[in-house]
Amino acid sequence: MDDKMEEMRIMLVDDEEGFLSTTKNVLERKGLTVTTATSGSQALEKLVQENIDVVILDVKMPGMDGVTALKEIKRRYPSIEVIMLTGHGTVESALEGLRSGASDYLTKPIDIDELIAKADEAFARRKYLQERNRIAQSRGAAKTPGGSPKK
Repeated sequence: MDDKMEEMRIMLVDDEEGFLSTTKNVLERKGLTVTTATSGSQALEKLVQENIDVVILDVKMPGMDGVTALKEIKRRYPSIEVIMLTGHGTVESALEGLRSGASDYLTKPIDIDELIAKADEAFARRKYLQERNRIAQSRGAAKTPGGSPKK
């Protein structure tokens, strides 16, 4: 294959199965690759096996809530972009999510085009940061290994 643009892989995390299946179907019809999880702990399990770029994470879930899941995702996978999803007028939780490393938040009911636009922005940010890290690492490797100490 030629230089096909890298595809964004999204994970939707929400305890509302109807929302998950409907949103996944719409996103897949628009050509996106989507994985779903019904809880924060299930999302963390799936992240071990799957390469995900952007997580859309509901704030209100039984068990591990969205902010707790966000903190754990960012601890384990700092380069994964997370967008918080809030439905119960819990903007405070979304703001806490932003302080804890989320890149953005959406309110339910979501506008699918807005979700895609925010996911695209998050994916672009992830790719930019990964490229910046790659360049920094290659510059570090180019310096004389074991040579003079860094100033």
